[in-house]
Amino acid sequence: MDMVGGYYDAGDNVKFNFPMAFTMSMLGWSVLEFGDLMGSELQNALEAIRWGSDYFLKATKYPNIVVAQVGNPIADHGCWERPEDMDTPRTSYFVSQKRPGSELSAEIAAALAASSMAFRKTDPHYSNLLLIKAMQVFDFANKYRGSYNNSVGAGACPFYCDISGYMDELIWGAAWLYKASNRPNYRDFVKANIQSMGNLDEFGWDCKHAGINVLVSQWAMADASSRDLFIPNADKFICSLLPSSPTKSVSYSKGGLLFKPGGCNLQHTTALSFLLIVYARYMQSARKTVTCGNEVADPARLINLAKSQVDYILGKNPLGMSYMVGYGAKYPEKIHHRGSTLPSVDMHPQHIQCREGDQYFKSEKPNPNILTGAVVGGPAEDVSFQDSRYNAGQSEPTTYVNAPFVGLLAYFNKPTIS
Repeated sequence: MDMVGGYYDAGDNVKFNFPMAFTMSMLGWSVLEFGDLMGSELQNALEAIRWGSDYFLKATKYPNIVVAQVGNPIADHGCWERPEDMDTPRTSYFVSQKRPGSELSAEIAAALAASSMAFRKTDPHYSNLLLIKAMQVFDFANKYRGSYNNSVGAGACPFYCDISGYMDELIWGAAWLYKASNRPNYRDFVKANIQSMGNLDEFGWDCKHAGINVLVSQWAMADASSRDLFIPNADKFICSLLPSSPTKSVSYSKGGLLFKPGGCNLQHTTALSFLLIVYARYMQSARKTVTCGNEVADPARLINLAKSQVDYILGKNPLGMSYMVGYGAKYPEKIHHRGSTLPSVDMHPQHIQCREGDQYFKSEKPNPNILTGAVVGGPAEDVSFQDSRYNAGQSEPTTYVNAPFVGLLAYFNKPTIS
């Protein structure tokens, strides 16, 4: 199979298709919600989506087989090499009828469905191709149920183990297919299974629970038979984020950055802030507010909270540090990223072997190649930040941190907040 294309997840040289698919879902959603605010950048966003969508068409080329990832992660993580010099095993992992991977396949279905909507106006033929493939892949994910943790094994874990189970991805995929196709069977699937969702305040490459409720709330607000299934859960999610809410489940650091347990904190900040803006816009259309105990939040409250997170990431914080590389007067210079750390082929045309890159990793000098626009994992909750390649949780950029930020920046780039 020709598996050229796609994206590495972060600073390594492995194509992990599970988080990559979430990245593409978020880019598609960003264009769908905020494409009209992107101006000349819309074409760049569509090109980024097409690059990933073309790859997933390859990954799902054959019936009942879905490529899960490309590259042996253990061997790859043992080398510090440029992508151009890769000589680690490019092992391909896949799921099938006998070795299923419902979360992986359903997330790819969601990505293809979201991408199909992004291209509906500009390339209807390509849009239809993506939607048809999304339906096929979803059917495979749903018919042959099982976790890719077991099917892919050491290829997936401990790197991108699915902790939340695969049911959230199946519901997420069905929600996107309903949005893209308007076929009632997908809506019925979501309604029949939504009660199985538990972590209503989680959203990211692993857990889709909050995202599902926000995504479907747009049509649920106008459907009396669906409203009680989804809107209370979406409201509870909002209440879990508001700083003054009695049911808040996140913390805020000095300076006001949203925190959840675990490393690479900005993956939570960008994804949850994205949902804040999307839900605020749906609330505006429905002329709705959210009640959290004695607190009543209108759409502007949600928008202002999301804006405070974007401002923090871009430098309005106690350290005066922009966590977007290349933006502002002060930003991370020693990020955990091979292509940024190692000299370019133009500067060093000779092959750099597996361990020969260590000297560049250990260097105290700033990375020679500035990865402009990349948002890293971000500071610790005590607001400290180690600009160090050794601290991957703080200094490594990932696609799933950056993808939700695309929509946020498009929204806040407009002249006024409304």
